[in-house]
Amino acid sequence: MAVPARAYLSIGEVLSKLRSDFQDITISKIRFLESEGLIEPQRTPSGYRKFTNTDLERLRYVLLAQRDQYLPLRVIKENLDALDRGLQPAQSANTAPTPRLATVDGELAPSSFGQISDMRLSRDELLSSSGVTDSQLVELESYGLIAPRGRHYDGDALAIAKAVAEMAGFGIEPRHLRSFKSAADREIGLIEQVITPLVRQKSTEAKARAEEVQREIASLSIRLHASLVRGGLHRLR
Repeated sequence: MAVPARAYLSIGEVLSKLRSDFQDITISKIRFLESEGLIEPQRTPSGYRKFTNTDLERLRYVLLAQRDQYLPLRVIKENLDALDRGLQPAQSANTAPTPRLATVDGELAPSSFGQISDMRLSRDELLSSSGVTDSQLVELESYGLIAPRGRHYDGDALAIAKAVAEMAGFGIEPRHLRSFKSAADREIGLIEQVITPLVRQKSTEAKARAEEVQREIASLSIRLHASLVRGGLHRLR
């Protein structure tokens, strides 16, 4: 999505916003942090830097980490990379970044639906965070239950892997879960039928409406599935 022209800040405006909290900040310091890869402001055709509010917040993070925690730039850069991938930065040099999933009593919070996919985990991070073994992950991938997005796994993959790891404690194996994937594919197909007419309209309003309808039907689908399973289990008593 394009950023409105005035959503951008000049380097002078960034300096002004930071100076109240960091009195020794200078334009040279901001340029240095850019050269170190900690921020990546865009450029105008004439070469002037264009900063977003995200760039501004990254600068605040860097400056606070230097001033209050005495962290070297290498560590700060690693922490920023972890945050960019949806992870909680490592608490010490001997620990690894950990996933940050919004939960309520151990369950994914409803508000996190459609948002956790932005997380990016390496294969090792997925394995260590979920509790599944490498062989289980290979099996899950062979059944299409988990698939990497490019070189990383997203938050959905982590949520699936966590659930599979816990179900394994009851003797349930990945091969038993293929019906879940088939049912999910059918639900996705149904949602696609509903939103396709909106997507074809191409307008910004129609696209926003399609995303809203997609989230609403998906949420209702999850509620329906949970209710059907709960009702079926009641009948077994």
